[in-house]
Amino acid sequence: MKSGKLDELVPDVLGEPYLAETITLPPDAEGPVVVTLVVRRAAQPTGRAVLYVHGFCDYFFQTEFAEWWTARGYDFYAVDLRKYGRSLRPHQTPNYVTDLRDHFADLDAAFHRVAERDGHDHVVIAAHSTGGLIASLWANERQPAIAGLVLNSPWLDMQGGRIMQGVGTAVVKQVGSRQPARLIPRTVGGFYGRSLHLEHDGEWMFNTEWKPLESFPVSFGWLSAIRRGHEELQAGLEVGCPVLVLSSGGTRWPKAMGEDVHGYDIVLEVPQIRRWATSIGRHVTYIAVEGARHDVVLSRPEPRAAAYAELDRWVSTYVD
Repeated sequence: MKSGKLDELVPDVLGEPYLAETITLPPDAEGPVVVTLVVRRAAQPTGRAVLYVHGFCDYFFQTEFAEWWTARGYDFYAVDLRKYGRSLRPHQTPNYVTDLRDHFADLDAAFHRVAERDGHDHVVIAAHSTGGLIASLWANERQPAIAGLVLNSPWLDMQGGRIMQGVGTAVVKQVGSRQPARLIPRTVGGFYGRSLHLEHDGEWMFNTEWKPLESFPVSFGWLSAIRRGHEELQAGLEVGCPVLVLSSGGTRWPKAMGEDVHGYDIVLEVPQIRRWATSIGRHVTYIAVEGARHDVVLSRPEPRAAAYAELDRWVSTYVD
């Protein structure tokens, strides 16, 4: 397993005590590739750690989530995958891969540093949305020694109903095989990003160059990779550890800013998450948090507190 070249730890863009290191990996068709590993240490070393994987059009900025873990004695690590956030370079197409297994090398490099270099023998993987799909596939294939897997609204199926899941997926795969970089026409209202951002309707500050309010373009090649990942997961995985799946209590497709934007998942279909959660392994706990957003830990205070209470109960029972 190649873990990549190690660069030194430097203060992260979030400011200390968050530190970051840039890991150089083999180049791909677009040129040089790096991933970034962010770390915040617990007050006292315990041998326990969390490795967090973000979603699509995203990067790590969820400091409250990190601090929840460090307060429990876990060192917290987060990886910005290739072409995302801190790891995005000017010559790269944001978020673009044509095989989700390209990200396995990113997770290999990060996990190597957490578990082997830094000596943590009790590691939890936490992942959000697309990161939840990638982390599940990686854990199934690599079978790392992990204590638990926490999935926050994982992307387990294609929203849009049977037409998109059937004929639409066939078209995506056909075009993706011939013209992988071709963009898929779509309209994004930006409601989700606005619901989060401090300067709009939310309470969180993030870099809108790394996480645009109206998302990044989506290519046929990338979406084809996602659909292949969905099919593999739905056929059944075994990640080899207890799994917690958190989601909102329901989905809405709002046409304007309003309460639905803040109290539902407006990105993915919650019934799909519920349906496919047990495909991840033999030991899965599923919790729907009423009033939560797509990123459950970025919800309003009351559902956010409920999500942390569920996380605390699960970690105390199955992981600590």
